[in-house]
Amino acid sequence: MILDTFGMFDAAAAFPEQLARALDVSRLALEKASLPAHDDIANIVLLGAGAAGQAGAIVLEAVGPTISVPIVVHRGYGVPNFVDASTLVIALSFDGDTTETCEAAQDALADGASVVCVSGGGTLQGWATSKGLVHLPVMSDVPVERAALGALSVPVLLLLERLGLYPGAEAWIELAISQTTVRRNELIAEDNIARRLARRLGRTFPIIYGGNGPGGVAADCWKSQFNLNAKVAAFSNQVPELTHDEIAGWGQDGDVTRQVFQVFLLRHDFEHPQVASRLVEVEEVLVEVVGAVHVVNAAGEGLLAQIFDLELLGQFVSLHASIEQGVDPGPAPVVEEIASRVGDV
Repeated sequence: MILDTFGMFDAAAAFPEQLARALDVSRLALEKASLPAHDDIANIVLLGAGAAGQAGAIVLEAVGPTISVPIVVHRGYGVPNFVDASTLVIALSFDGDTTETCEAAQDALADGASVVCVSGGGTLQGWATSKGLVHLPVMSDVPVERAALGALSVPVLLLLERLGLYPGAEAWIELAISQTTVRRNELIAEDNIARRLARRLGRTFPIIYGGNGPGGVAADCWKSQFNLNAKVAAFSNQVPELTHDEIAGWGQDGDVTRQVFQVFLLRHDFEHPQVASRLVEVEEVLVEVVGAVHVVNAAGEGLLAQIFDLELLGQFVSLHASIEQGVDPGPAPVVEEIASRVGDV
């Protein structure tokens, strides 16, 4: 019997529907929103920690190739020093009570920025309402933040479309819904790639690599899902950066690393040609020094669809890994314990 007290498998299986609901709710919320003018925005800062920060990174990679202004993700307290009246700051928090994000949003407003809040209620929504700021809702029918990457990302993507900064967002989201539906249907079958990968991983530790940008953000999502769902140490990095340093750490202790680590290489259709070449070389080097190298290829039409395709697959691999570890994927008490110890609750 699978121990899953939070319903994490069901939440992962409902990911395409999560995207669709977030699209509908965000459309409605933005109909009445008073937004800053396109020409008044010189740069954008996305605030978020944990999964909300990852959602910000997904947005950054999806819009980065076409957006006309600089955009950065800030995943901590405070705000970058450049934030001023020309900055659009978007604060993301699943429950609206993330202390880092709430503090950073307040600092941004004090610096004169235009602030939009995206949350499932909480302190952030209350503060936004008291200040007359735009607030976009996050769907609350998911058990935990890490299962809500779609609900956190879609409002921001649609907001950027309304501002004229990400044309075609609705179409790209619809394509992502189509692809994740196909992938979900594959992953809920009795015999599926996520279960096979988790069984091959067994009790070894996962290393997840991707090409810089979309592959890198997907690798970071996989790492977090392994940490939180399977309760195992996991590590991620991206090419080309890892080929300048981390790759040198493999090989010296191959007799040990072959017993301890397996590597997942996340590939997609939008890799820079040199990144693609480097990933091939990385695979050739690593196959000799780790237990296995698993190449995982994204599918779908468009960059956003492929990012979410990889992310959904990572959710399922980590959930099946929790079965291999014999742990409940839902609770992560140490996260709350550390927040409580430092008074961040």
